Amino acid sequence: MNLLPARRSVRILEQRATLDEGLLHGQDAVVIACDRERARALLAGLPWGGTWTRLYREARERGQANVLDARIVAGKQAAPAMAVALVKRNASPFEQLSLAARACKRIDVPAARRVLLGTSGIEPSLAASMTEALLAATLAAGAPLPSSKSEPAPKPALDTITLLHEETRVDVRRTTAIDRGNHLARWLTMLPPNVLDCRTYRRALRTLAQRHGWRFRFFDEAALARLGAGAFLAVSRANAHRDAGIVRLQYRPARTPRAGSVARLALVGKGIAFDTGGINLKPHRSMYQMHEDMQGSAVAVGTLLALSELEVPFEIDCWLALTENEIGPRAYRPQEVVKAANGVTIQVVHSDAEGRMALADTLALAAREQPDLILDFATLTGACVTALTERFSGAFTNRPEWHAAIEAAGRASGERVWPFPMDEDFESDLESPIADILQCALDAKGDHILAARFLNRFVPADIPWIHLDLSAGNRSGGLAHIPTDFTGFGVRYATHLLLDGDLLRARTRRATRRTARK
Repeated sequence: MNLLPARRSVRILEQRATLDEGLLHGQDAVVIACDRERARALLAGLPWGGTWTRLYREARERGQANVLDARIVAGKQAAPAMAVALVKRNASPFEQLSLAARACKRIDVPAARRVLLGTSGIEPSLAASMTEALLAATLAAGAPLPSSKSEPAPKPALDTITLLHEETRVDVRRTTAIDRGNHLARWLTMLPPNVLDCRTYRRALRTLAQRHGWRFRFFDEAALARLGAGAFLAVSRANAHRDAGIVRLQYRPARTPRAGSVARLALVGKGIAFDTGGINLKPHRSMYQMHEDMQGSAVAVGTLLALSELEVPFEIDCWLALTENEIGPRAYRPQEVVKAANGVTIQVVHSDAEGRMALADTLALAAREQPDLILDFATLTGACVTALTERFSGAFTNRPEWHAAIEAAGRASGERVWPFPMDEDFESDLESPIADILQCALDAKGDHILAARFLNRFVPADIPWIHLDLSAGNRSGGLAHIPTDFTGFGVRYATHLLLDGDLLRARTRRATRRTARK
């Protein structure tokens, strides 16, 4: 089984035209989005309009008139598999992506080689966003994922996607870059734990660095001991191997205005390759999917891939905390006190709160480089799933004035997040009689907030920081445009947040002032 997905080569063509029967020739599958409020008239104007009108009437009677599909035989020639998605005029990006995914499922995208996507009767701005949603859903549905079945998986069929448009165009480059990052994140997360462990994960990351021109550095346990990373080393010490450590990947733009004047971003990811819970052993049901506990690191490196393919003009350091959390005679225990790389001492409460331990030192090391923004990703707490279900992910920041922008980026991207409070008084629940801070509270009340408050101790107050607790990283049946349980949530969100928001652009001005002072 390959550690990394093969790079797909899908041609995306744009054609300015109105759908007619002639454009369907040579296509294997077609999805057309129509204005739901004008559905009857618009369906009648499509090729084989009488059939679509009848299907619409029947679907309305069943109360299921969102997606219509058919394979129509016209004379001796079978038309391609077709689906019509009926979109409401005020549909949110999440609703558009979800509708696009349902349409793609109807036409069996993985088996299609040539796919045509378009809209009919939709006002221009909605037409553009709906076409982008269809493109994102088609790419996600056609992405191959790891398989260990005896019968080899069929090779990906998707070869060409044609986008029909009348007045508006889609940012194809951004959509495909995000798709590659999301595909990488999902691929890595789906690998079995006997395939992706600390050693092989490091090898995969080194290969990625070579492919994409990133710098690669690995801090092994000896190096981390010299750096004082006692929180990370407490988690890794029960491992039967000594391959755990922190990977640092670096992207640098090809052109910068002048040295030091460009903004610097730090991405941080939790990479627990398997989590037994440690000496506080998880029960079977809770441990079953714990190979996914590295998903935060997969999303971080997927985000790095998307941003570097877009050749963003800022510097990126990606810090990935790679270890297992094993059970054994060397496992760290409740009531131990360890010291993190920034000097903060931690009283251990529960060995299954290992993610915040590994992230503590990783955040502290990332902060030493004085980035202009730190963005971390982690499948950190069950409490966040309890609070939000798997439809949203939780967001936390040391800049509460950013809450509106953080939520807005989720709404705009279709990967929805909800900002939680993390006021200073929450830390009273983490007061320790013998150390600087408790690792966690004895009960699970508000653990997602307390975990964020704990992590806050390892990020200096002058560095803006956003923490994403990926409660939407695994949802049965997928989420929005992603058809698989492991969603890769965060790559699309972070790309929109960083490229469309002012958070990092404001830091660019700070970086310029910092250079001027030198």
